[in-house]
Amino acid sequence: MSLLGRILSGFRDTHAEPLPAPDAKLALGALLVRVAKSDKVYTVSEISLIDRILAQHFGLKPIQAAKMRATCEKLQKAAPDSGKFAELIRNELSHDERMQALCDLWQVVLADGSEDACEVEIVEALREALGLDPDESAEARQRALGAL
Repeated sequence: MSLLGRILSGFRDTHAEPLPAPDAKLALGALLVRVAKSDKVYTVSEISLIDRILAQHFGLKPIQAAKMRATCEKLQKAAPDSGKFAELIRNELSHDERMQALCDLWQVVLADGSEDACEVEIVEALREALGLDPDESAEARQRALGAL
């Protein structure tokens, strides 16, 4: 290992806790983060919105929601495929809960005031993976607009 490599390795956290196995809650959080980051701009407004969504849906206090989001950020970075997250949600949540998840995803897309094509493409792929149709996506988008 080079001198630079040895120096940099001293800054790495060698005692990092392993990531938890994702459930539907963590999967949703990871997908919210993935959509927010898909346009290569992860804004404070998107981060705040994700924290509020997690707090509201899962009865968390602000600090707990921020910690959950941080875990979700690590999960989304480690997981190459959004489909596995969507499958967890599809298998564990009711139709109404999946519709709410889709609405949440649309809120993240719309949070920064612009609909990036990459974000929309991901949300539409997730919509299909969640077992929802295009009309339901349009409805979820309208609900998201009303919630912002």
